[in-house]
Amino acid sequence: MKKSLVLFTLFSTMSLVSFAQTQMIAHRGAWKNTKVPQNSIASLLGAVNLKAWGSEFDVHLTKDDVLVVNHDNDFYGLDIATSTYEELLTKKHPNGESIPTAEAYLQEGLKHKGTKLIFELKTNKLGTERTLKSAELSIALVKKLKAEKAVEYIAFSYDACVKLRALDKSAMVHYLMGDKTPQEIKEAKLSGIDYHLAVYKKNPTWIKEAKTLKLKTNVWTVNKEEDMRYFIENKIDYISTDEPEALHSLLGK
Repeated sequence: MKKSLVLFTLFSTMSLVSFAQTQMIAHRGAWKNTKVPQNSIASLLGAVNLKAWGSEFDVHLTKDDVLVVNHDNDFYGLDIATSTYEELLTKKHPNGESIPTAEAYLQEGLKHKGTKLIFELKTNKLGTERTLKSAELSIALVKKLKAEKAVEYIAFSYDACVKLRALDKSAMVHYLMGDKTPQEIKEAKLSGIDYHLAVYKKNPTWIKEAKTLKLKTNVWTVNKEEDMRYFIENKIDYISTDEPEALHSLLGK
């Protein structure tokens, strides 16, 4: 009887440790079930309230070199890359918020020490030069706010990832596109792979390979419980989700 109890306790502890290895990132904040706009300050606070390990947000560069937070290339019909910040202020989110600047978003995030700020640098539609300009301004902003320890960068642009790494050799920089092997990411001195769930399922050894190379692993965008369980069982480091409440419950936090 005592032996069975010990084995049961050991198994339960091992299961909890296994689950604890995976952390949750709220994709564009906690917005879907809270009914607030994506990438708004309200969605960031929703992620904080859920005690998410990280809250992801998307950063674009305006015509007049202001970094702003929004997912799409347009903000309620106004093209961000070819609009000034003042022009963007003529539109509002449904909850009354204006488009946040990256600076305002980071300042709010820094008030909440328990949540990492996952800074996605968007590829500028006007070309590589503007994308790299975004990278330069992003690093300068984070350094200005002394937010280096709170921020991790992700980007689909490989050139942007390499630029971010060159500008700050201690920054955590993860690549999103999914067309580079873990070994290639390691050789580029990036911090990790942050790939779509289909990429990992097509390349089932990549999580293990990345870990062997001491790279971080994140998967996006995981909204179904069966997929959440699959990646938890495969001991991925982070899961980005539009359903943070469901993942929060699954992880038992």
